[in-house]
Amino acid sequence: MKYAKLLAAGALSVFAVACSQPETGGTDTAAAQTDESRVVNVYSARHYRSDAAIFAAFTEQTGIEVNLIEASGDQLIERVRADGPRSPADVIITVDAARLHRAEEAGLFAQTDFSEFTPDIAGNLVDPQGYWIALAKRARVIAYSNQRVEPGEIETYEDLADPRWDDRICVRESGNAYNQSLLASMVARLGEEEAEAWAAGIVENMARPPQGGDITQIIGVAAGDCDVAITNHYYYALMRNSGEAANRAAAEAVTLFFPNQETSGAHINISGAGIAANAPHPEEARELIAFFLTPEAQRMFAEMTNEIPVVEGVEWENPTLDAMLPFVADDRNVSELGDHNATAQRIFDRVGWQ
Repeated sequence: MKYAKLLAAGALSVFAVACSQPETGGTDTAAAQTDESRVVNVYSARHYRSDAAIFAAFTEQTGIEVNLIEASGDQLIERVRADGPRSPADVIITVDAARLHRAEEAGLFAQTDFSEFTPDIAGNLVDPQGYWIALAKRARVIAYSNQRVEPGEIETYEDLADPRWDDRICVRESGNAYNQSLLASMVARLGEEEAEAWAAGIVENMARPPQGGDITQIIGVAAGDCDVAITNHYYYALMRNSGEAANRAAAEAVTLFFPNQETSGAHINISGAGIAANAPHPEEARELIAFFLTPEAQRMFAEMTNEIPVVEGVEWENPTLDAMLPFVADDRNVSELGDHNATAQRIFDRVGWQ
């Protein structure tokens, strides 16, 4: 199944399942719903059709209407923060552990007992303080040229800082949350000094200034602009299944590699959700999060966005994703990525990673 394209970044968009958008000014119409009409107001930084399908299935099965407000991750956090106690948000969904950490630090989440949701979810995917829980996983991995790199030349993330990769690496800008979390994981694992040395090595080995998105990096390898790229696994899957021949050809020109299989495991990040601190419909919010963790919803993530389910034992049909699995993943709690995000940003600045 084709991956959902991201909506245009920056502008707020609204999608309502079975009902209209809640208002954020004046009378809180969402909170004033009658008992005959159960609703849940979702503020989401995810713009994937898998989520629309999950919301529709949730409404069909529970009768609970979903009001959805969509925005980019940081914009979403600022909107809920600005609304304050009057915010109609019930569930906040965002992408990347760093943004979950920012929302938590801003006091946007209510502490929640997620224990009944987690028997089949690894403990490192749940916030230790109960502010959020993971919905889907993504791995940040390495793509290398089939023609210019031999299998086994790269085994770890650390290898990328070796001088033999001078002028051979494509990567996104430091402002990208995925790169921030990758470096934060290096800080957590290696310490700040070694993580900074690694980042400086990447800067030295860049084939071009950081630019574009993850797909841009894979295309760069295929085009010969570089030999190695850092990317999230599902972008490669998107390209493999693309309706555009050029994207398929680019994906076929590279090998996707999951690093650190003999050591710490591949770096894992998440999409996650929490119940809003001032949720007017906390019970409905809890029901929606529980539904996200059902086999039905988890299968949609795997089949429609090529993301990795967080619930163990879920079955799906996606040969492209199946070909990537299994792999050894870093099992540290993803909350640590948010804890070290500020340090990662300072390192980026010091080493000149644009």
